[in-house]
Amino acid sequence: MAHTRISDNMPPEIDPTKAPVAFGKRALPKLIEELESPELLNQQRALMTLCDLLHNPENVYQAIEIGLMDNLKTLLLHHDSTVRQKTTQIFHIMVTHHVGRQGLIKNGVISALTKLMDDPVDICRKNTHHIFETMAKLPEGAVGILHAGLVPLLVFKLKTESDEIQELILDTLSNCLHVEAAEALAAGAVTILKEKLTHSSAAIRSKAAWVLLGIGTHPEGKSVLCEEVTPLLVNLLEDTDPEVQAAATGALMFATIKPQGRFSALGAAAIPPLLKLVAEETSKARLSAIKTLTMLAELPEGRKTLLDHIDTFQQCLNDPCEAVKRAAKIAISVIKWKP
Repeated sequence: MAHTRISDNMPPEIDPTKAPVAFGKRALPKLIEELESPELLNQQRALMTLCDLLHNPENVYQAIEIGLMDNLKTLLLHHDSTVRQKTTQIFHIMVTHHVGRQGLIKNGVISALTKLMDDPVDICRKNTHHIFETMAKLPEGAVGILHAGLVPLLVFKLKTESDEIQELILDTLSNCLHVEAAEALAAGAVTILKEKLTHSSAAIRSKAAWVLLGIGTHPEGKSVLCEEVTPLLVNLLEDTDPEVQAAATGALMFATIKPQGRFSALGAAAIPPLLKLVAEETSKARLSAIKTLTMLAELPEGRKTLLDHIDTFQQCLNDPCEAVKRAAKIAISVIKWKP
């Protein structure tokens, strides 16, 4: 899919220092007048100035109170790409403030931004996905994205967007799917995420695994992971990137909560790479690996194999992390259990 690429820089004829900005509380109303001007240059200058003013949360509060959101929503559909770019940049600045996030939700900006997901200019789409990604970090933002019905669209965009935007989409989905996974499952997210697990980018492999972990936190998601994804996650346990290993181990941990997930993991020879992660004191995946092996030890075949590796878990009893020590103690008791 071809897209227009433009610079983040403003056109040379726009000098933000020449924007007609008043002082104090008169500044924002004056800029709104400029946004409503039929002159394109006036609109561009006003937007550039707003990008500076709205770093201040007090200005964000006033902007929302005097109705700036409505002006900006209208400009999202402007024919000029620079206007659309700066408008999305302003929204991205606003969501860094609590009052801005609340304002975006209350004024329906999330739904309005949906139209820019197909913008021909990639910087406009990138800004839009930055907004979604920032919003999704907080529960109310994630809920707002879910209520706007954006999850299926985000899943679909993973097929066509650049790697940089895919990373933003995966981060957004990861936070949203910890709240609700049904829409993503219905949209075929697992099939697309499976493909991303073998992507050339370590960041995308890692983020895709984190999204699958989010799906695995829901009962319906665990079943899908068991049936479709477990062997791929086992392969990622030996990935060269520590973040990928950690994400894959976490997702595998949720998949093995169900008996079919344990059988699938054993069939994919998960025990050797998991033991290796447990033995590596600096591994980010260590705790998840111990918990996953504990679940595999509940199967007779898994217990039999792990009985020869009790020493690996005993070494973890001296770990400075209390969670690792507790997990290792539980693992040893499960492995040594006799019916």
